[in-house]
Amino acid sequence: MPELALEDRYRGYLTCLNERRFHDLPEFVHDPVVHNDRTLTIAEFQDLLRRDATEIPDLHYAIERLVVQGEEVACRIRFDCTPATSFRGIPPTGRSISFVEHVFYRYRDGRIAEIWSLIDMDAIREQLTDSRPDA
Repeated sequence: MPELALEDRYRGYLTCLNERRFHDLPEFVHDPVVHNDRTLTIAEFQDLLRRDATEIPDLHYAIERLVVQGEEVACRIRFDCTPATSFRGIPPTGRSISFVEHVFYRYRDGRIAEIWSLIDMDAIREQLTDSRPDA
């Protein structure tokens, strides 16, 4: 797949996530998909993304950096959001947080086959547990 077409596919995938169209994920993601070395069915992957959207209703995937090379995509995604419920085991404070995800994807036949994702959980924990009033 040409790199420009793959970039368009990836942007379509993020639009699908931002619009909470989780039922459309099979259009963008293989079943099964490998996420951080764990093989997930498409239903399990949908549940993972639904959980994040439930915990953080205003979760929005915003591209900061995007590199497409061959069948691989690398992206730095920024999130500015407010957890409504416990997020990855950290209780909500009502406070907005900002964090980034560094994620790499390997595509096969125009759909995501493998994902490697890294989120700075220490930065999130620090923002959610900082007790200063102006934090």
